[in-house]
Amino acid sequence: MEGSISVKESSKVSPFFAFFIISSTQIGVGVLGFQKYIVQGMGYDAWMAVILAGLAIHLYIWLIYSIMNRTQMDIIYLNRALLGKWLGNFINAILIAYLLLLSLTVLRSYIEIVQVWMFKNLNTWVISFFILFLVAYVIKGGFRSVAGICFLGVAIPSFLLITIYFPLQYAHFGNLLPIGNFTIKELGISTRNMVLSYLGFEMIFFFYPFIKEGKKSQKWAQLGHLSSVLTYLIIGIISFAYFSEPYLRKTEWTTLTLWKVVEFPFLARFEYIGVTTWFIVIVPILCLWLWAASRSVKHIFPKLQQKSVLFVVLALLFISVSFFQTREEISMLNTFSSRFGFYFFGGYVPFMYFMTLFKKVDKI
Repeated sequence: MEGSISVKESSKVSPFFAFFIISSTQIGVGVLGFQKYIVQGMGYDAWMAVILAGLAIHLYIWLIYSIMNRTQMDIIYLNRALLGKWLGNFINAILIAYLLLLSLTVLRSYIEIVQVWMFKNLNTWVISFFILFLVAYVIKGGFRSVAGICFLGVAIPSFLLITIYFPLQYAHFGNLLPIGNFTIKELGISTRNMVLSYLGFEMIFFFYPFIKEGKKSQKWAQLGHLSSVLTYLIIGIISFAYFSEPYLRKTEWTTLTLWKVVEFPFLARFEYIGVTTWFIVIVPILCLWLWAASRSVKHIFPKLQQKSVLFVVLALLFISVSFFQTREEISMLNTFSSRFGFYFFGGYVPFMYFMTLFKKVDKI
């Protein structure tokens, strides 16, 4: 059957890697400043939105796995099988553009953090070239290399969780009281803004064919998302207990500011360690998204080689990253990419679920 999954067994990874892939895509640049956006609705009660949005994504992960388990088909081919050649390829083009947009957003956001917190005069092109060169090297090794870097992107930075001890000493959990002082509209705003931080779960569409016994990986993907929810919840509650609400509403990188509280006898500025370590977090995200984008283009145009497509994509990113210089421009890029992902996949995933539920893919 055209479009059926034909991935070499040697290119696949074990089901438990889904845990690290999902977790690495969700714990990205967003965790460094999500507090500002979720307090805009519910204020200190926004920790509830972290849980509610997390439950919604658990449902969406289940829907995606239901689609992939039922069809056993690559998402690029599946769109064409369900929607026809022209509409299917149009949706595929949107998916590819979305992956590239997210890659640009994460790359530029991280460069901004480095420039603001560490090296103010650092040339944008210099650091983008270094990061993209490393990304190209990883992707060249295939999906197993990408999955391996996702594992490192979760395992190595996990030591940063111990830093919550320092602001915890000065936390006032009375800030979280009274509970329930919000409207349904405010709940919707905070939950929507929190869902934006959980984007990355949709990558299941792309890496599912590369998982051995893909059906068994759902529990790991759900656990990976659960770890993301707990990470956001812990950081969110500590931030609410440490900072005043007006401060949270105007501070761009709240988590980075928390690291200013961390003190060691041998280290004066721990946030430098945090920003540097976060490099290990954003590289796996870029590797996964750009691997998926280049592979998808190759599926649409079989005569092209994925390596050639990858180099073109990297060149486009390298050029595009310099177009966003001010905080307002970068913020607008973040808002557009996250809102687009929210609304597009909010409708796309249920639509594909019902399409595959009522339409036999192998008879299309």
